[in-house]
Amino acid sequence: MSDFTGPFWAYYVAIITLAGIVACGVLLWAMSARRTPGAKPETTGHVWDEDLGEYNHPLPRWWMWLFYLTIVFSLVYLALYPGLGIYEGALQWSSTGEHQADVKRAEEQYGPLYAKYAALDLKELAKDPEARAMGQRLFLNNCAQCHASDAGGSRGFPNLADRDWLWGGEPELIKASIMNGRNSVMPAFGPVLGAEGAKDVAHFIMSFSGRPADSIRVARGKEKFAANCVACHGPEGKGNILMGAPNLTDEFWLHGASEAFLIETITKGRRNTMPANKDFLSEAKIHLLAAYVYGLSNGQ
Repeated sequence: MSDFTGPFWAYYVAIITLAGIVACGVLLWAMSARRTPGAKPETTGHVWDEDLGEYNHPLPRWWMWLFYLTIVFSLVYLALYPGLGIYEGALQWSSTGEHQADVKRAEEQYGPLYAKYAALDLKELAKDPEARAMGQRLFLNNCAQCHASDAGGSRGFPNLADRDWLWGGEPELIKASIMNGRNSVMPAFGPVLGAEGAKDVAHFIMSFSGRPADSIRVARGKEKFAANCVACHGPEGKGNILMGAPNLTDEFWLHGASEAFLIETITKGRRNTMPANKDFLSEAKIHLLAAYVYGLSNGQ
């Protein structure tokens, strides 16, 4: 689309628009001739049922004047508002400007309320019903697309209503996640371990949480896990919130806990990205949002 952003296209749009309006006016004028009194009515030449002809009557005068009014309206509109390429219009209106004005009015109206809540501790704020209602609306508008309206998440998107946190569940850590976003990468170990090695490690991981696993593969996988995985997940598989490395010993699995899913994760790796919200949400709104999310996993 970069080919259509040059100045040529601005003039092209303006010329086509004005030419279309002028053409409508010329056509209307050509069709506005009055019929001479007493003259024989003309026909279009179309005949049905042998003797039923179509007369060529002039358009009704009221209809033509309405058409002329629409042409005048369109010219006035194009003079006042942007519609002719790069011409901004006499009123200098833009959708961006209107949005900024709406945001400014909203900040003036709700700013004091956000400021009041921004001064409160997150744990106390999570207990305030009004603050939680505001946080829920912020969540539905900005977070539900990935984490679902009930914050239950889905495969690949964390559940925010339980007590399992990749990057930590303390209020300030939740706020930092929302504000700055998170990026976590698990490298692909397929080239290192091979198909059988990945399966061995998968069975060793399955044994962490007491799920059925092949004891022979568990023994082989333990050595491979120690050589490749402990740097992030620790020797006991408890994970590391500083790196976003998940705890492998619990029942919470972001990308699936079956043997097939585990082998896929080990072989191909995973990459998860949560966008930063600080660029389009104020810190006060993020404060409210963090309090709401914290309350979800703490029985509020």
